[in-house]
Amino acid sequence: MAVVIKTNLESMIVQKNLNSATNSLNTAIERMSTGYKLNHASDNAANYSISNSWITKLGSLDIATENASMGKDLLSTSEENYGLLTGHLQRIRDLTEQAANGTYGSASLKAIQSEIKSRLEEITRIAKSAEFNDISLMSGSSFVANGINLQVGLSAADDSIIKLSSTLFSDATVNGLFKSDSAFMTIVTAANGGTAISDLNTDDGYNAVSGAFSGLKKSGDKWIIQKDAGKMPKDTLAAIDSALTDISNRVTTLGSAQNRVDSAISSLGVQTQNLTASLSTIRDADVAKESSAYIQSQILQQASATLLATANQAPSIALSLI
Repeated sequence: MAVVIKTNLESMIVQKNLNSATNSLNTAIERMSTGYKLNHASDNAANYSISNSWITKLGSLDIATENASMGKDLLSTSEENYGLLTGHLQRIRDLTEQAANGTYGSASLKAIQSEIKSRLEEITRIAKSAEFNDISLMSGSSFVANGINLQVGLSAADDSIIKLSSTLFSDATVNGLFKSDSAFMTIVTAANGGTAISDLNTDDGYNAVSGAFSGLKKSGDKWIIQKDAGKMPKDTLAAIDSALTDISNRVTTLGSAQNRVDSAISSLGVQTQNLTASLSTIRDADVAKESSAYIQSQILQQASATLLATANQAPSIALSLI
């Protein structure tokens, strides 16, 4: 082989291998420091695109899970408030049944009326104040006239939505629970001295309804025993039973919706887990493998550096020929 000075082929070969070893070393360092084997599209263009798509989907799954969890909280809040209404209605029914017995005098019936009135006021207060994230849950708000959709999936399709019926959020005030019962309203009108009440959620309304339940009627500015107080019309107790049934039906529907939301949360968890595992397969670095590549590249780099120093001195042999 000719002895040349201008071209040092050996040095060029060693430089190429040194650059390759250095690039491999840098790649191993980057992967171990980031924990990812996909740091640039150039690492694997197809997998890089797939991983970005899956990362986006995982973010959407997280939001869907949060949505479902918030929906569950809303349903729980509503159920607990309905539980309070049920307790008040059951007590009102007990008092009404007592008053219907015919063994109570005027003072006792007025005491019964007073407690019933207080509980009616509390029913309306709870129904009007029950809310979740500024959403009125029991007042028949126009905001929930069409129900509420819980977004628990990744698309706008029906299979990504749990629809909560508007009946769950209909008016649960005294007006909402009793005014639609025409037979009962006839009794209320009679108890109110023959004067109809247009809005039961008023002081006059609470007095008239509590009077009907307790067997009293308005006479001037006083409440006196009805003539047939001992024979309370069946429609009075039936009105309370109807209200209790209404609330019971809502709570049952709430329970079914909670089961669906729980199922959605579990399903989202499974999707998240499986997608995370798949993403890890194509994106996460195998630290053991990369550490081996790091040591190998480091050795090759050091060896190439040593050989490069030797190769760079090779043309100097020409001096010995002069």
